[in-house]
Amino acid sequence: MKEWIGTTDVAIGEPTVVSIGKFDGEHRGHQKIFETMKKIAAESGYATAIFTFGTPPSALVQGQRRPQINTNAERRERLKQEGIDYVVEYPFTEKVRSLTGELFVKKVLMGQMNMRAIVAGPDCAFGKDKSGNAALLKKLGPELGFKTVIIEKETDGSREISSTYVREMLAAGDIEKANRLLGTTYALEGRVEHGNRIGGSLLGFPTVNLLVPENKLLPRYGVYETTVTLQDGRVFRGLTNVGDNPTVKKDRLNHRPRVETFLLDFSGNLYESVIRLDFLRFIRPEKTFPDLEALKEQIGKDLKEVRIPLTQP
Repeated sequence: MKEWIGTTDVAIGEPTVVSIGKFDGEHRGHQKIFETMKKIAAESGYATAIFTFGTPPSALVQGQRRPQINTNAERRERLKQEGIDYVVEYPFTEKVRSLTGELFVKKVLMGQMNMRAIVAGPDCAFGKDKSGNAALLKKLGPELGFKTVIIEKETDGSREISSTYVREMLAAGDIEKANRLLGTTYALEGRVEHGNRIGGSLLGFPTVNLLVPENKLLPRYGVYETTVTLQDGRVFRGLTNVGDNPTVKKDRLNHRPRVETFLLDFSGNLYESVIRLDFLRFIRPEKTFPDLEALKEQIGKDLKEVRIPLTQP
């Protein structure tokens, strides 16, 4: 996969089928777009190309920079796994912001990305004041020589699957529902850092503390069953706490949420290594215990629950 990150100096030499959007979470609705793109590409001999922004336009236009379900790096990795050929991650500059929907299609999608087909949802919006939409694409297609394919939204029951829907499930701690919407597991990846050493020295449950990117969306505070993938590819079951660790006051990292994991049946030193956590099940909310002994007792109960195999649907 070839990438253009943070630059407007983009030039794709071969014809492409394109889609544009934030693709936050790359949920089942996005996957439907990717599958349609790949089908058109195979039939027409085109390459597949995604256009997105390094920073969501709403963050600059409305000053609303929300944490992302997937960081930009995670998004690129997922697109690579999907088999996308080109990813364009444009900077959202004032010059770009001033482009009308029509100029964006002509200058960027046609002029730089060599677009010959585009796949979009019925509510797609782009260009200055969201002047670009599905109707404009259908109008410009015959004039400029590209095919427009508008696909229906993927649904979960009566509700459309969207990044907002996924966010709601993560906020509620319904990780199993979020995973169904995503079509994969919600995951965190980060570097293991030193914590307060309370887990191993006082509680008897040594844990690893994950340094999570600040713009990564975290699920509801609480305890989760996870799988832990190490840099060497080994996978362990895990018990992960997301939150503020309210029972332990001596916490040098309490200026931000903590992600702390106990690995079952593992011994070794993981400091400074990068690990991945895949969230499988919400066990209980985070709570304050009267003392460390009570906390230790609860962690023991949590670990016993994690060791019970998940019930198959």
